[in-house]
Amino acid sequence: LEQRSRSHIERKCCSMVPEKHFRSSCQSSVFGLVMEHLEISMIPALLLLPVLLQVAAAHYLLGISILTALPGLVLWYYYATHRRKRRTLFFLSLALYSLAYMYYLFITQVVPRGDVGLLQVSTATSGMLLTVALLIHTKRGPGFVPQPAVHGALSGTTKSSTPSVGPGASSSGAPAELQAGKEALRGKWSWCPVCRIMRPPRAGHCRTCGGCVQRLDHHCVWINSCVGQANHRSFLLTLSVFVLTSLYGISLVLGSICPQQRAVTALFYCPGVYAHYSTALCFTCSWYSSIITGGLLYVLLVQVLNISFNVTEREARLALRSKKGQRRLFGLVIDTGEHSRGFFQNWVDFLTMKDASVSLRSSCTDLV
Repeated sequence: LEQRSRSHIERKCCSMVPEKHFRSSCQSSVFGLVMEHLEISMIPALLLLPVLLQVAAAHYLLGISILTALPGLVLWYYYATHRRKRRTLFFLSLALYSLAYMYYLFITQVVPRGDVGLLQVSTATSGMLLTVALLIHTKRGPGFVPQPAVHGALSGTTKSSTPSVGPGASSSGAPAELQAGKEALRGKWSWCPVCRIMRPPRAGHCRTCGGCVQRLDHHCVWINSCVGQANHRSFLLTLSVFVLTSLYGISLVLGSICPQQRAVTALFYCPGVYAHYSTALCFTCSWYSSIITGGLLYVLLVQVLNISFNVTEREARLALRSKKGQRRLFGLVIDTGEHSRGFFQNWVDFLTMKDASVSLRSSCTDLV
C-alpha cells in the first residue's frame, strides 16, 4: 500500500510540473552531460590536432576547411563554458600543446633546411621558455581578498547588501592619519553577498573561481584563472612575449619555405608550397599559429587600451550595463572616467601598483 501511495503521489507531482519546465530541465541536463563528456575527452581532442594539421597540409582546400572549422569549434566551446561559469583546462592545455607542437615542427622541419641560424633558433627557444616561465608566474594567483584581515578591519561595519560606509566615526582623540584612513574607506568598500566579506575598492567577485579578487579585471580561460591586481602585470607581459615570439617564429618559417616573398605576402601567396609535403605542413602550421596569434593580439590590444584609460574589463562591462561609459577608439575601450588620471599617470599607477594583500593588512591593522 505504501508503494502504491508513493507512486500515486509521484505521478500526481509529475503531472503538476509544466511541460516547458520539464523540457528545459531535460535540455540543461543533456547539455551538462555533453560538456562533461567534452571535458573528459579533452586529451584525445588535443592529440587529434596534429592529425588535423597533417590532413590540412595534403591539399589547400582541406587546409581552408579545417583551419576555418577549428576556430569555430574553439569559440563554441568558449561560449559554452563561459555561459555555465565553469573552470576548464581545455584552453590552457590547447595553448601549451600548440606551443610545444609548433616548436617541435620548427626544430624537425625548418631548422634542417639550413635557412635558420643558431642565433635565430636560440632566440625562438628563449622566447618560448620565457613565455612558459611568465605563465607559471601568472598562475600563482590573481590576489584574492584576504578574508580574516578584512573581517578584522571592518568588524564594526553593518553587513548589508548595500555598499558599506566603512568603519564608524573615529573618536575625538584619534590621530589624523586614522581619520584620513577611515574617510578613504567611506563609501568605497562593498559587501559581497556570496563570500560574505567586505571587499576593497575595485574588487569583484568571480563566479568561475568562486572568490573575490582585488582589482578584478576578468577571468581568462587561456590561463584558467582570474586576472587581478597580483598578476595583471605578469599577464600582460606573458601576452606580449608570446605574441612577439609567435610572430618571430612565423616569420622564420615563412622566410624558409618562401624565401622570395615577404612574411606578410608569403602567408597569402606562396607558389609551389604544396609541391612538397614538408613545406605544405609548415605553411599550414604557420596559418594555424597566425590565427591563434591574431586572437591573442586582439586581447593584448584591449588590455593596453584599458590600462591607458585606467579601466578594467569588469568595470567596462558594468559601465555598459548601466549606460555610464563612453565608447572610445571604435568601441575597443569603454571610458568610465572614474579612475583615469591621464595616459602617463595611468601607466605609472599600473606599473607601480603593489600587491594589495600586503597594503591591505597594514591598513587594516591601523584601522582596528
